Amino acid sequence: MRSAFDKLISWTGLALALVLLVAGGLLTWASSFVDSQVKSQFAMQDITMPVDAAIDAQVESGSLTEADAAALRPFVGTELDSGAKARAYADHYILAHMNHGTTTLAESLSEFGIDAESLEGWKEPLTYEAAGTVAKSIGADDTLSEDDQTAAVAAVNTFRSETLFKGNTLRGLLLYGYAFATIGEIAGIAAIVCFVGAAGLVALGVLGLRHAGKVAEKESAELSAAGASA
Repeated sequence: MRSAFDKLISWTGLALALVLLVAGGLLTWASSFVDSQVKSQFAMQDITMPVDAAIDAQVESGSLTEADAAALRPFVGTELDSGAKARAYADHYILAHMNHGTTTLAESLSEFGIDAESLEGWKEPLTYEAAGTVAKSIGADDTLSEDDQTAAVAAVNTFRSETLFKGNTLRGLLLYGYAFATIGEIAGIAAIVCFVGAAGLVALGVLGLRHAGKVAEKESAELSAAGASA
């Protein structure tokens, strides 16, 4: 009876090991596929991470903060080909320049005698939707000359399309790539866990079958001894 139970448990463990091996294989394939696709998409963007000199210059100009610089420095001068680099470039380079662009735009508007903070929709950092409201606010301001009004609206719309729209589009692509790269890494870790678990279950299953064999021999010997004494 004990031998049969040991065999049942052992074979169940071996069956689970097979399931884990299949799962590990699929997760390995998924990790490899995601990694290949993500790197291919990053390569198409053809982005090189900024070098130290460029980072220092932009920190000095105020385009980047020290925190942004610290996030970018581990990857200076390298090709953007990983999720970590994509996140650093999206959140600490593109976004930093988008936010700094709000300050630059306010300075441009001041040349036309416009106090940016008094405009409807103005906020820092300026969003795509808010920039549209700002442009309409300037267009409705009849205290400005026609030329200044036209130039100011053009400055806001240029910032909106060239900086905010393109910046958010590229950030979105890079952060999607970062997300998929992270999923690929998790799949790779899960695959390793499955393979380790499978190896453990195979070892336990083999040991269990060996133990069941010994128990069966012992039970048989006991039955033989009992029959002989009877």
